[in-house]
Amino acid sequence: MRSPFPGMDPFLEAPDIWPDVHTRLIVGMSDVLAEKLSPHFIVAVEQRLIVSEEETPPVGAIIPDLAVVTPARPGVTAPLDAGYTAPTLIEPLPEPEVRERFIEIRDARTRRVVTIIELLSPANKTPGAPSATAFERKRAVVFESRTNWIEIDLLRAGARFTATAGKSDYCVLLKRATDYRYEVWFIDLRDPLPTILVPTTVEFGVVTLNLQQVFETAYARARYGDWVDYSAPAPPPPLPPADAAWVRERVQRWLAAKATQSAEG
Repeated sequence: MRSPFPGMDPFLEAPDIWPDVHTRLIVGMSDVLAEKLSPHFIVAVEQRLIVSEEETPPVGAIIPDLAVVTPARPGVTAPLDAGYTAPTLIEPLPEPEVRERFIEIRDARTRRVVTIIELLSPANKTPGAPSATAFERKRAVVFESRTNWIEIDLLRAGARFTATAGKSDYCVLLKRATDYRYEVWFIDLRDPLPTILVPTTVEFGVVTLNLQQVFETAYARARYGDWVDYSAPAPPPPLPPADAAWVRERVQRWLAAKATQSAEG
């Protein structure tokens, strides 16, 4: 079944689900763009690794739940004096890691990066976190370069870029290399996701990317309707009362339709 919602599904913003959603959307967007841009451009899914030395890492960091501890055994190496108290050996925990995927569109002849597409994660939107700082630094550098920048934010929680903060539930920001202005698609919970513009070089021009189609394909292939718990409350941040009521009504209708479909099947 399709998602209960006409656009972004707020239940997919849950921290335990979003990493999977992020990966599928990145791959889906890259597949669509590769069909439109090949052989003139290469559409590559890239990954950056950020290691944090903080005790409390940003959301999305990979941290084991427990250290592996082993009682030390006397006599394993050299003989020890009587009265030796064996210590406990503790394996050091790996440093927290944040792995973030994004899309680069490169000129197939020169290999120059012409466009970067970033789909934000919670770690990008946590002020002061190493991943957020690195992301903001990258954005600032690209804004001053000959590379186009597309920033897709499908998370209601967390901080947002100043130019788009507080104006909608979700948004897409485009900063062309040839223009100092921003082009923004503001998206609310009840809206379908837009078809956006993806600029490349001046010579080749612009192609379109239907985000709603990419989302629906990812939703169907992942079978999110089979494992997302729509009977639970939507993940934070809390919705305004009118939107919360609308979400409950959409979910109830969706669950009823799913039960009917299962009974008939």
